Amino acid sequence: MPEAASAPAARATIGDSEFDRDTAVTLREPGVYDIDLSAGWTIINAVNGGYLLAVLGRALGDALPHPDPFTISAHYLTASQPGPAVVRTETVRTGRTLSTGQASLFQYDDEGREVERIRVLASYGDLDSLPDDVRTTAKPPAIPPVEQCFGPEDGPAPVSGSSAIADRLMLKLDPATLGWALGQPSGRGESRGWFGLADGRDADPFSLLLAVDALPPTAFEMGLTGWVPTVELTAHVRCRPAPGPLRVAITTRNLAGGFLEEDAEVWDSADRLVAQSRQLARVRLG
Repeated sequence: MPEAASAPAARATIGDSEFDRDTAVTLREPGVYDIDLSAGWTIINAVNGGYLLAVLGRALGDALPHPDPFTISAHYLTASQPGPAVVRTETVRTGRTLSTGQASLFQYDDEGREVERIRVLASYGDLDSLPDDVRTTAKPPAIPPVEQCFGPEDGPAPVSGSSAIADRLMLKLDPATLGWALGQPSGRGESRGWFGLADGRDADPFSLLLAVDALPPTAFEMGLTGWVPTVELTAHVRCRPAPGPLRVAITTRNLAGGFLEEDAEVWDSADRLVAQSRQLARVRLG
């Protein structure tokens, strides 16, 4: 008798996924939240900036009267490490359609002193209350079908410690922006690809905060290597994404003095621009 085929793994859902569990904060007292930063969202042992943005976004979503991040600006002060952290929030202003708050994430040094890792200022509202009126000249990025793009699993073995976050993402990159992986960078500051979570969880406003900082740095395609740490990142969430994979396009127009900007657009399966961001990052020259 033939062996029964194994049942396909169930897709994770919003609210019940690894991303939700790893970004969940625990209320200690009003305005103070505890979290254990997961090592699953690291790149060479440093916690990814988009994951951190989602963590603070979740804390502010609990602390403020409105549910959805509309705009969130973060300054990355020191590199975060996996392990215990505390988030402190403060309500700055509440109104009928928007509320504004700030939050900081702290960890502890070897002497047990608190070290601030990241500080954000954000305004929240209700995406479902926005009018359905779109007037735009923006167009979705031209990315080949997902089966013609390439992910980390299609390349050589990753550097030890660098693949933790890649294991949690569905990331398929446009071959036109992958010259760096073949030792032939184009010189253009571009990175494009399909994005999702590996367990199949659909996108929501908080995972969009991860999406804007999850692709390889544009510096790679400009012929530069090494860590590209974020100094400041501002993300705008424009609408609640439709189910299905996202398309992310990132461009850099100017690298000067060891710093570059990255402008990101995130598009959903309904061809809507659901998130935008700009960040300033430091690069290693020479």
